Amino acid sequence: MEWLNSLFFEHSALQAVVVMAVIIAAGLGLGKIRLWGISLGVTCVFFAGILAGHLGFSINPDMLTYAESFGLVLFVYELGLQVGPGFFSSFRQGGIQLNMLGFGVILLGTFMAILFSKFGHIPMSDMVGILCGATTNTPALGAAQQTLIQLGESTTGAALSCAITYPFGVIGVILAMLLVRKAFVRKEDIETAESEGADQTYVATFLVRNPAIFEKNIKEIAQLAAVRFVISRLWRDEKVSIPTSETVLKENDRLLITTTDKEAPRLTVLFGKQEPEDWNKKDIDWDALDNQLVSKDIVITRSGLNGKKLGSLRLRNTYAINISRVTRSGVRLLATPNLILQLGDRLTIVGEASALQEVEKVLGNATNTLRDPNLAAIFIGIVLGLVLGSIPIAIPGISTPVKLGLAGGPIIVGILVGSFGPRFRLVTYTTRSANLMLRGIGLSLYLACLGLAAGAHFFETVMRPEGLAWIGIGFAITLVPVVLMALVALRFCHLDFGSTCGMLCGSMANPMALNYANDTLPGDNPAVSYATVYPLSMFSRVIIAQIILMLFL
Repeated sequence: MEWLNSLFFEHSALQAVVVMAVIIAAGLGLGKIRLWGISLGVTCVFFAGILAGHLGFSINPDMLTYAESFGLVLFVYELGLQVGPGFFSSFRQGGIQLNMLGFGVILLGTFMAILFSKFGHIPMSDMVGILCGATTNTPALGAAQQTLIQLGESTTGAALSCAITYPFGVIGVILAMLLVRKAFVRKEDIETAESEGADQTYVATFLVRNPAIFEKNIKEIAQLAAVRFVISRLWRDEKVSIPTSETVLKENDRLLITTTDKEAPRLTVLFGKQEPEDWNKKDIDWDALDNQLVSKDIVITRSGLNGKKLGSLRLRNTYAINISRVTRSGVRLLATPNLILQLGDRLTIVGEASALQEVEKVLGNATNTLRDPNLAAIFIGIVLGLVLGSIPIAIPGISTPVKLGLAGGPIIVGILVGSFGPRFRLVTYTTRSANLMLRGIGLSLYLACLGLAAGAHFFETVMRPEGLAWIGIGFAITLVPVVLMALVALRFCHLDFGSTCGMLCGSMANPMALNYANDTLPGDNPAVSYATVYPLSMFSRVIIAQIILMLFL
């Protein structure tokens, strides 16, 4: 049985793969078990790793570091790619508010750590480690250790207290979200997440009653009004047509318009009257509106169209069709002429059947060509992210330069590539299933290695006199700020629960909790909020860890 012993216990490349595969498989299996209606999903891989480390399993330290780093980089980069297309619009809508709430979580946790250190007679060097573990922020621990070395203090206490509190920091955020959901979340808080994350458009009908726009064409009206809207149908004398930019509007024309809910009141003033009928229900049969026109979704699969503006294609005037909306990464966008198209965009087009066939030839609609992800763009982005993450940033008053690190650099580059890559003719499209697969592999590798590294001395450290005290304090620092700021976000800032969870996970630098939120909540709001909050939160925690050591040590 020597071969079996070497397969699991003698360090080699093969043994590393076997051990990590067993940990991940066991963890994912445990993650499917539901207790009281709750399952932890991929987070169980972390605890399977701790158990494996406790039982004596280990792998080569260099391989462990590599697999952990690669898994984290792959996860955060793919996350950035996913949220990139809608990131900046979401940031403009609520990015400042989300970051302020995230900063509130950070300040509350820091204030609690200072109080526990002062009144609990815990050295600040140990307390910083507790704080870093409770907030699952290893870059902050690294910065704190550098500061301790410069101050001539030992780093052992910080490293040990961080290792002890880290697992409970992981589970604490998930438990806090469960507590908030069970006790405080209303049905509409989750429904809002679904509707807002899935659709940024609003459909309504308007009657032309404003004399100021009589006998003016649509192009002139759009320039005068400076309002974003798309007219998909025009009814005149009981006949329906597809209007172009040169179409002249007359009194009592009836218009079917796609816009945003914020622009609707301005369009009422512009055209004269909005009809009360609700066109935003999911069960509307658009093809039944008339016999002449049909509606069809066509996917952009021609690489030559990647990065081009929608208006430059001149589809409306050439083929007498109209594009009412564009769906990208599950988000419905308004089809304005300045919209930059990306490979994989799904265009909702209205027109005659023969015209739609011609448009289909122009756009491609060959979905089988999109099944293979563009791996070159993924690895180029990872390299750029690691380069960005390794750049030292000097901050006045802070002795050690701050770096974005393995997580911060790739997620920022992923967002930028996902958002602006098509403008430079870079094909960044991956199917949703491929994105989820790569994210799942990355997160599983990261959690397995993290648990394996922590598990070797976990239980013996817990049994130390100070071990249980560290765990209790760390759990309080994790739980209390998260619950309090969740209530502020839900009740005072009126955020939906998905965005709130993403903000909390980002401020706590907790990708495991984010994955749990993504699995249990509809839409991409958690991921978008996480990406919005994470960079600033990580910077803040790294700087704060150094400041409190210099002030209170």
